[in-house]
Amino acid sequence: MSMTHPSEIILSSTDPDLPHTIPQGLARYRNFREMARGGSALLRSCVDTVIGRTVACKTLLPEMKTDRKERRRFLREARVTAQLQHPNTVPVYEIGDDPFEGLFFMMKRISGENFFEVLKRIAQNDPDTCERYSVRRRIEIVIAASQALAYAHLRGVIHRDVKPENIWVGNFGEVILLDWGVAKVWGHADDNQAISASVLRGGAGDSRNSLDSTQLQTLTNHGVRPGTPLYMSPEQVHGNRGIDERTDVFSVGVVLYEMLTLCEPFKGRTIDETFSNICNKDLPPPSQRGTRDDVPPAVDDVVLKAIAKRPGDRYTHMRELIDALQEVAANL
Repeated sequence: MSMTHPSEIILSSTDPDLPHTIPQGLARYRNFREMARGGSALLRSCVDTVIGRTVACKTLLPEMKTDRKERRRFLREARVTAQLQHPNTVPVYEIGDDPFEGLFFMMKRISGENFFEVLKRIAQNDPDTCERYSVRRRIEIVIAASQALAYAHLRGVIHRDVKPENIWVGNFGEVILLDWGVAKVWGHADDNQAISASVLRGGAGDSRNSLDSTQLQTLTNHGVRPGTPLYMSPEQVHGNRGIDERTDVFSVGVVLYEMLTLCEPFKGRTIDETFSNICNKDLPPPSQRGTRDDVPPAVDDVVLKAIAKRPGDRYTHMRELIDALQEVAANL
């Protein structure tokens, strides 16, 4: 979603009578405009003709709409998103099954941009962005996203795909954690790792393990990083079936390291090298990495504890990481 501004509320959208028959399914909505397209789903903006507001509509792509696995995963994302009612998650208004387009769900239409776009401009030393997004503000953004994770963990949900692209920074200061499509929930067999190591490698014995250029996109280049493994925890890389909230703690730690140093700490030339770095490479403290002179040394221990290789050496709960970050931010 690109940066936009909300439309004005006018009398013609507030005073008309309700229709005698309320349209059902996608017939209730009009003015569909594509916002983003992924490997399995399409995100569009549209207008709710009954309420008169612009919303976001997510549907499966036509070639995916009858796939049982994709439908189950899509419904899980919709319901997890709907059930996690928190200020830092996006509200879901409706879930349905249209006779023509299949499964859909309607969400709040948010304006702003993802955190990765912000970090790219900081890396390019854009003056306005650097002024608006000080280190303290960046830490506050991660704290806000982590609040959503802490709430989700209490509800038995592990996100498993925390990265800057999934942190939305709104035009009015709001922060939303998006994309619960690969979340692990209680009672769910852990057969759906956020990014399967074997798939990323191309399968056993496959020598084509060089990453696509978009998968390990550097901050100073343009584009998105679909399927990036840069934020996976060591236990995700190993395919451990019993992962818990500490895997999200690790991913948040990598986001912190990246947003402070403006470099992707575990990036390798190939997927295997990246996985090896995640599992084995020890990083210098963020304040000692690169040429940035605005990284407070007080944050070093917090970040390094969050990205400890062994889950037992990390913060046990997201709330503990939040408390540590709030203390750092309060002293900046």
